[in-house]
Amino acid sequence: MFIETFTDRVIKLRWFIVIAVPVIAFAMVAMGSKNFGFEGSYRIWFGEESEYLINYDNFKATFGTDDIVLITFKDEGGIFNKKALGTIERITEKLWQTKYVARVDSITNYQYVHTSKEDPDDILVDDFIEKADKLNQKELEAKQRIATTDVQTKNLVISEDGKTAVILARMVPLPDEATDMYFEIRELIEDTLEKETGRTGYKFYLNGGPIINTEFVTIAKRDSAFIVPIVTFAVILFLIIVFRKLSGSIIPILVVICTYMAVIGVQFMLGFKLNNITANLPVFVIAIGIADAVHVYWVWLFARRHGKDNYASIHVALKKVFLPAFLTSVTTFVGFISLAPTPVVPIKTLGIASASAAIVAFVLCMTFLPAMLAILNPKVKRTFDKELDIYSEEPPEFAKKYSAFIMKHDLKIIVITVALSVILALGLFRVQVDSEITRYFREDSYLSKTIKFIQDNITGPMTFEIVVDSQQNGGIKEPEFLKTVDRFYKAYTENTEEVRHMGSLLDVVKRFNKVMNGDVEAFYTIPNNKNLIAQYLLLYALSLPQGMEINDRMDVTERFFRITSTINLTSSVRSKEMIKWIEEWWENTPYRADVNGINPIWTYLTLDITRTLIISMSLAIVLVVLVLLVAFRSLKAMAISIAPTVLPLALVIGMMGWLGIYLDVGIAMAGALIIGVAVDDAIHFLVKYREARKLDKSVKESL
Repeated sequence: MFIETFTDRVIKLRWFIVIAVPVIAFAMVAMGSKNFGFEGSYRIWFGEESEYLINYDNFKATFGTDDIVLITFKDEGGIFNKKALGTIERITEKLWQTKYVARVDSITNYQYVHTSKEDPDDILVDDFIEKADKLNQKELEAKQRIATTDVQTKNLVISEDGKTAVILARMVPLPDEATDMYFEIRELIEDTLEKETGRTGYKFYLNGGPIINTEFVTIAKRDSAFIVPIVTFAVILFLIIVFRKLSGSIIPILVVICTYMAVIGVQFMLGFKLNNITANLPVFVIAIGIADAVHVYWVWLFARRHGKDNYASIHVALKKVFLPAFLTSVTTFVGFISLAPTPVVPIKTLGIASASAAIVAFVLCMTFLPAMLAILNPKVKRTFDKELDIYSEEPPEFAKKYSAFIMKHDLKIIVITVALSVILALGLFRVQVDSEITRYFREDSYLSKTIKFIQDNITGPMTFEIVVDSQQNGGIKEPEFLKTVDRFYKAYTENTEEVRHMGSLLDVVKRFNKVMNGDVEAFYTIPNNKNLIAQYLLLYALSLPQGMEINDRMDVTERFFRITSTINLTSSVRSKEMIKWIEEWWENTPYRADVNGINPIWTYLTLDITRTLIISMSLAIVLVVLVLLVAFRSLKAMAISIAPTVLPLALVIGMMGWLGIYLDVGIAMAGALIIGVAVDDAIHFLVKYREARKLDKSVKESL
């Protein structure tokens, strides 16, 4: 018989196997170690052919990077005092000299367009505040009135109530994988702010792309360093309690360790680095690998307690466990490999790694684990007088009562289960697919508190970059085009309550026109003369200091026009609705617009990823059904096993629908694990039940 011959070979080659497995695992890790590292760039979430990524890259090539670090602080007495303004001046000046920073914008260096006091015909563009410590109270109050009403500064660098300020540090273009640079940037900025806090006592809040990136990486590393040891310790403790033997915990854990080393070694050799998703791969490997190891060890221990010698017990264990363990490993493999087709690298790597872990763990449980038992020959006291006969063994009292209860109330249990399932499953129609960045962080996390502080006090933490195509070179200077932009401003703010600020060269043109006409409010409009608009923009551009050019607001051909809109934090579904509204509004004009920037592409990405995972889960279920059908060769057995496989996932998601909990990336990914765990239990139960029935046991005895 195959299993007997196979077991004999394992016992015969036990020393070779026990030595070879760790050596091979270590060698695989060593060969892949050159690629060891942590990858936190947003780009890993996109395939190379991703339309979103291509459009975003084109946007950055045209207008420059939109990577920004926002530094926010509040003074309850108002920002327009010498202490607060001096702080802003010092931070602004220091950031200009900071590595990787290309530009700094704040209320002090805001390029204010105004007339000269000495000569009203002389138009000046200069820093809004210079040498704050030289300003008297009257001048400070005048500056506050201007700043808190100017559309270019209000709710961008100064709050409407004048109590909160933002300093924006724009990054230079960085490489695709810039995680290390982001950490360096953050450290440099935090060092500057730490000195200011010591000097003024202000508390600063950091936000922006580099900060979010470093937070994701930091939390992933910290969680991995904390969760993995905790889970490992909990598993070891549980196994010691269950088996009451040290070998019962050490041997299965060794299987898991070797499995993880082999899997991670292959990942590194393939060029994949750890990321926010695969950082927790050890937890997945523990969940996958420990199951088969426990089954093998439990049956071996059961045989030893019935007086079987060590080798005979290994034979019994592999004979009883091989088939169900093989089926559960295949179905787990199928569940996770269904994630592989996605172009999203973190999910692809998790799927491939977890799928390969299922196969590697099975192989090690059938070879390495019995080889270890054959060598160690742990002492086990015989506790049963009768010879081993699993299906004639008197079951525990609880098992007898539970089986009797199931048989007595079988119809009621089926009716109640079906009714409850239907009710909960109806919630599937209420489930909304959505992702929102703060859901990935606890409410008391630094980033969540920062985002809340910014939104509550000054502006929205999300940004839409709206790029309008004027359809011709030089078209952004056409009066009709700018008037259309002006109408869009009004329609957009009226339709979208989440909007906190909008900024573009439209505000500069209108400001210039007002100043050029005696600062009369009625002239805060778009002039009807294209040449005049061109002169305003040229004068403004020539007046700006180095590093604050306007080429980040329009392209070199003056065809594409950039509007930056900051909005309150909102759901991915709502963001998508807003983007659709913007693009449809422009379709009804002679022009067209696209919404770009990191927030919009993340909106589409999270929705697409979640939908892809839902499709993958559906595919996994279909493949699992086919595997079970082939394995059991019975439609009835397949149907019985698929019910407890699908129901847990359907009921969990259905309950989420009833409770109004959004289905996001994390929950969708957990679906693969839920399917794997659920089908394992179903397979082990059915295999044991069918074996008992083949021995002419009654339904009650088989249960």
